[in-house]
Amino acid sequence: MSELRVSVVQAWPRRFQAVELELPAGACVEDALRTAGIDPAAIAGCAVFGERVALDCRLQPGDRVEVLRPLLADPKEARRRRVEARRPKPR
Repeated sequence: MSELRVSVVQAWPRRFQAVELELPAGACVEDALRTAGIDPAAIAGCAVFGERVALDCRLQPGDRVEVLRPLLADPKEARRRRVEARRPKPR
């Protein structure tokens, strides 16, 4: 049975951690996360090369599994607050 090489990447502001793995052929995203020591239930989601995928997605040789963090703020609401902060205050 052949093996496939993949990487699992976690990123935070100003730092990241990448782990290179060798998994059995037919491995899925969940297998990669568990092998990297990441609990799939504890993450917001995952992606392969920037495309969101399910935990049962089969991996291909060379795939990069990216661990997604939860959003800290709603992007639309954050933009509204920035615009409001720039508006001149009424006198």
